[in-house]
Amino acid sequence: MPTRRPLPLDRVRIHDRFWAPRQATNREVTLPLQYRILKETGRIDAFRLAWRPGEPDRPHQFWDSDVAKWIEAAGYSLATHPDPDLMARVDEVVELIAAAQQPDGYLNIYYTVVEPSKRWTNLRDMHELYCAGHLIEAAVAYYEGTGKRRLLDVMCRYADHIASVFGPGEGQRRGYPGHEEIELALVKLYRATGVERYLRLAEFFVNERGRQPHYYDAEARARGEDPGAYRFRDYAYNQAHLPIRQQTTAEGHAVRAMYLYSGVADVAAECGDDSLMAPLERLWENVTGRRMYVTGGIGSSAHGERFTYDYDLPNATAYTETCAAIGLAFWAQRMLLLDPAGTYGDVLERALYNGILSGVSLDGRSFFYSNPLDVDRLAWEAASEAQRHEFDSPERQGWFRCACCPPNVARLLASLGAYVYGEDEETAYVHLFVGSTAYLHLGGREVALRQETDYPWGERVRIRVQPEFSDRFTLALRLPGWCLAPHLEVNGAPVALDGLVDRGYARLRRVWEPGDIVDLILPMPVERVRAHPRVTADAGRVALQRGPVVYCLEEPENGANLHALSLPEDAPFEAAYEPDLLGAVVTVRTEGERSMAGAWGGSLYSAERPAVEPVALKAIPYYAWANRGLGSMLVWIREG
Repeated sequence: MPTRRPLPLDRVRIHDRFWAPRQATNREVTLPLQYRILKETGRIDAFRLAWRPGEPDRPHQFWDSDVAKWIEAAGYSLATHPDPDLMARVDEVVELIAAAQQPDGYLNIYYTVVEPSKRWTNLRDMHELYCAGHLIEAAVAYYEGTGKRRLLDVMCRYADHIASVFGPGEGQRRGYPGHEEIELALVKLYRATGVERYLRLAEFFVNERGRQPHYYDAEARARGEDPGAYRFRDYAYNQAHLPIRQQTTAEGHAVRAMYLYSGVADVAAECGDDSLMAPLERLWENVTGRRMYVTGGIGSSAHGERFTYDYDLPNATAYTETCAAIGLAFWAQRMLLLDPAGTYGDVLERALYNGILSGVSLDGRSFFYSNPLDVDRLAWEAASEAQRHEFDSPERQGWFRCACCPPNVARLLASLGAYVYGEDEETAYVHLFVGSTAYLHLGGREVALRQETDYPWGERVRIRVQPEFSDRFTLALRLPGWCLAPHLEVNGAPVALDGLVDRGYARLRRVWEPGDIVDLILPMPVERVRAHPRVTADAGRVALQRGPVVYCLEEPENGANLHALSLPEDAPFEAAYEPDLLGAVVTVRTEGERSMAGAWGGSLYSAERPAVEPVALKAIPYYAWANRGLGSMLVWIREG
């Protein structure tokens, strides 16, 4: 199978009207803001190892990862936008991290100062290997973005230490992380350094997971605990209930699952292990076919931040953690590298434009941890403080005690260029439609592609092809699954798609001349999306989608009691670009009906059919809600 690669960030420049401003906000507002918060909350200075027992502000078990993700985001940003001030800040933090490394290479704040005698004694619940993974990812990103090896060398020492502790050899521990992450990080480290033991350690962690006798049972007994008293009852919570090749459904903590599946895909790609493809495909079908929200969010329950069961997709209590949608994007990208099929790109796009982008405010200063699809402001304000604790706040927050999501969004936005294109020896892939310029290496050939588009608002994507010289290769363009009638032109002449489409990609193989122009037209009517009949939460309701963007009703345009609204089956839609609303969006207008509350009088129930009044409805992109204060919001609208 050909070796497919995403493009390094320094070979992609994003310059469109949609994503470029979001990246600029991430670079100019979010990264400096997060650095300040990491300083103020003690996360950065915790690497000084100055905390002593009995003192306040004890370092938490995953503080390392919060700092690491910020460094990783900075590394990606510096790859495309050099910034001496940002680099200086990172270098200071890197020196703190380097100074915190122990003589044997070990590096973890919590276990160095809080419980130094308990290293590697609770992989199931604690985050040593998870933090190590994020620090490794940070090191690779900063090295590739700046060429600086300081943190990379530190993390190679730590990875060498971990490789001496874990493995199948005599005297080694046959353990693996309770919170996956290090698997994919070790593959990144292998790719950056060429050191094969890092790949083999990732492979070990993937293959060892879930084997019997169960490592977590033995580990618990060694701590003097009863394995049967585990608070999550079984190891499905951390995807360790079965070896990966025997797993058929996505279980447990949604973020952990996404990181594991991403690491499995990386190991499959680098080790050429085809036996991992079948479980990956089964799990993909289960997640995207039965357990994914229309927004690309995953993880239905706040209890354990986890998957529940097929078609259980409640809206008001949807957990849909921002990190989980980001993890889904990681996995989708890796599946595209293994097997470029349109379904993977479709899910990547759905998550990016909806479930991920909703996780950060338009001004880059506040964040969502969970992303519900139904918020009732009136109910929230009527609830007691104790009742509110059962739901996440319907307002974005400036930070969280468990602060995984804010820096995760930052690193995703900073690295977006790596998701847009792919390449192998003979093919240039366009996975996402983003105004950008990319420089590809197809075999020994250099090919530049320039995308010009107003996507996701505009229907036309123009790609200017600039090979070094006239040459034959394939340009593969994803045809989004939401588009029912795509149209293709080359140099102004229509091109029939019959015979060109292979599993969701139009594959144009021809001799390309410098200056050739490809136009892909993707008609974007507003569509009513309906859920599978077994999704009881959405029965009798529709969601609105235009192109890749899912819409919602929000209080400023439609009032607070959104559940009183309905959409007639024959109501037409009008899409309009509004440059002064929510950072410039396309809105959807239509005519609906509102049930009249006055028909009930003082009764709670009535046998009378309620009177309705016609109302104008206006929907905004889901990702843009909650940028105008606390208010009601609804994705799935009653139809009829």
